[in-house]
Amino acid sequence: MIVPAITVVFLAYFGFHAYHGEFGIESRRHLEMRAAKLQAELDAIRQERATLEHRIKLLQDGTIEKDMLDEQARKALSLSHPDEVTILRVKNQ
Repeated sequence: MIVPAITVVFLAYFGFHAYHGEFGIESRRHLEMRAAKLQAELDAIRQERATLEHRIKLLQDGTIEKDMLDEQARKALSLSHPDEVTILRVKNQ
């Protein structure tokens, strides 16, 4: 009876650590969830970067579009036409 008891103890020990250990099944699930969250964050940052690169491209010398020039000039000078509605937004920090 000693050999089966020792075998059961070893199997229980290794089974517990295979599930709850540092490299166990539960840890892998947490790592996969974290990887998915970080991938979503990376995708959002890449989208924001693409948007900013597009806006920069519109402002480069020789390719300045009227709308972008008008928007930047109004923003810098705080001007608007009398028939326009101005919406002030608070920047989130």
